[in-house]
Amino acid sequence: MLDHIEIDLRGPDNVLTVHIDVEDNSLSRKWLTALNGIIRDDLHLEKNYCFLGFPESERTVDYLCTQMNRAVVAINNANLGYIIRDWFSPSNTIIANGDVDHDHMNQLHRYFEDLQGVSGAMSPYYTAADDYTRWHIRQLNLLCHEYESLVLSLRKQREAPEWQRPSQLMCWLNAPRFVLGKEDYEFFGIETINRKLGGVYVGVNKAIGKAHWEVFNDEGRSIVELVTTSMRSQTEAAGDFDIEWANNPGTFPWQIKKLAEFKQWLIDNGFDPADKSLTIGHPQVAQVDLKRSFGTTDYRAIWKQLDSHQDVYRISTSWGETIYNYQWNDTDYAEQQIRRLK
Repeated sequence: MLDHIEIDLRGPDNVLTVHIDVEDNSLSRKWLTALNGIIRDDLHLEKNYCFLGFPESERTVDYLCTQMNRAVVAINNANLGYIIRDWFSPSNTIIANGDVDHDHMNQLHRYFEDLQGVSGAMSPYYTAADDYTRWHIRQLNLLCHEYESLVLSLRKQREAPEWQRPSQLMCWLNAPRFVLGKEDYEFFGIETINRKLGGVYVGVNKAIGKAHWEVFNDEGRSIVELVTTSMRSQTEAAGDFDIEWANNPGTFPWQIKKLAEFKQWLIDNGFDPADKSLTIGHPQVAQVDLKRSFGTTDYRAIWKQLDSHQDVYRISTSWGETIYNYQWNDTDYAEQQIRRLK
């Protein structure tokens, strides 16, 4: 073990401490160094993009659609020369079977790509935008992914409750990045698509656009221009990380079959499934000690505790700690983030 991390989750009556053991490898060493830098500099944790795929969340589909429309209005009023003629509601973003309307969500993501650009080549719209408008541009991306996660879990809650997909994304504003080396690519691969309960995965999704696995799942298994304008391998990572709170599907026949189809899809589209430089999957850097944290390894009991503890209050490593004494539903939360972005 390289280090031990504690995360305090604040509930209405008490604090739940999540204990995390960090693995010792090349990628985890770089990641932990970056995380310690985030703690040292007291960067702002994005609490409005933290707990995804929890069906009982206060951030409901109606709330998220309202926030999407709020961002659209702000962007349209910014006189950037880019107008979004679109509106979002549960009725036009969720189809009859309870799944998300991927075409509509892909279009939302395309607005974000157009407005922000890609790492190293920011859009002229983004360059011309003020801090307030840039914040709303960023929300298009975050709300798109949060909405897709929530709708998926709501459908699973009705059809197959054990396969809800809750996760915890620890993302900080202005988190510095580090470059992935060839030795780090070894921790990627198709097999790492299967994430385990309590697994901690490094934040590598820093390129704008969708990953190969997302395109395969969302686009009827065909590549379309809408989501491939910036589909590319990851070259950078940060101290950000995800905690997987869903069950691992890796040993189930339907997942084995789907991954086999994905491998064939890669081949059909000119990719080598064995090429780890494609940075497919989720490289694991740590693992939650479930028994120590929750007193159980039963996912149902774990989810029940997490449902009432969705406010990250403190994080600590052996290097130090920081406190996050604010919440996503603070009346001035957007202003708090905009000030930090400056």
